[in-house]
Amino acid sequence: MDQNTIMKLMDTFNAISRRTQDESVEFWYARDLQTSLGYTEWRNFLKVVEKAREAANNAGVTAQNHFVEVNKMVAIGSSAEREIEDIMLTRYACYLIAQNGDPRKEAIAFAQTYFAVQTRKQELIEERLRLHERLQARQKLTESETELSRNIYERGVDDQGFGRIRSKGDAALFGGHTTAQMKEKLGMPTARPLADFLPTVTIAAKNLATEITNYNVRQKDLQGESAITSEHVQNNTSVRTMLGERGIKPEELPPEEDIKKLERRVKSAEKKLIKESGLSGGGKK
Repeated sequence: MDQNTIMKLMDTFNAISRRTQDESVEFWYARDLQTSLGYTEWRNFLKVVEKAREAANNAGVTAQNHFVEVNKMVAIGSSAEREIEDIMLTRYACYLIAQNGDPRKEAIAFAQTYFAVQTRKQELIEERLRLHERLQARQKLTESETELSRNIYERGVDDQGFGRIRSKGDAALFGGHTTAQMKEKLGMPTARPLADFLPTVTIAAKNLATEITNYNVRQKDLQGESAITSEHVQNNTSVRTMLGERGIKPEELPPEEDIKKLERRVKSAEKKLIKESGLSGGGKK
């Protein structure tokens, strides 16, 4: 996401921010948020709100302190007004709504970060977006590797075979460096997955190669460790070639912060978000 897009989205979400009469709590109206997140139908947006409300309850949070139903008057032309239902949402409620949206949409991806950050400084939001992208990439890789493990198990390869296939794929991607050698090179714990310390671009590269392997294993009905290894090595080699054409050598990129620490930081930020936001009372107004 480029800086111009970030600034435009910041202006959009800042503009719909409101405060309670005593200025103690920042909140957003659901109908304003609906538009900013790109939902055209109120009833469709309400489904996302309900998922977010359920997520709050499941987290042990008093949802009514963050989702407060209200009635308000809106102009309908010719000085006439009518009453409509709306919902006052805390920052935490907005965060949960964004978490239940489609992260492929720029507004949703931005909102997930915007509402998680207590300050609106652009550099902090940009940093958080980069963190979000890395966590998303890591989750996708986990899912594709889990699928690969399942696919090859069904084709006569055990867990040890899966480890060998993945390691040979890594060697192809990292210019001959095996998984163990890359861990040593990056100075990371040997018991941890290599991807937990890789930058986003390398995680995405590993995921792309693994997704292609999954696809071809199914399409070609590849059987046995040898055939699947050959396929996976080819795909990692092709991805490495593509990166090389853009001047990127995966084995030369420095390690990133432990992804587990990043996840703990996100959870800690969520707890702070819950603590620092909340609309007392609840119910119709």
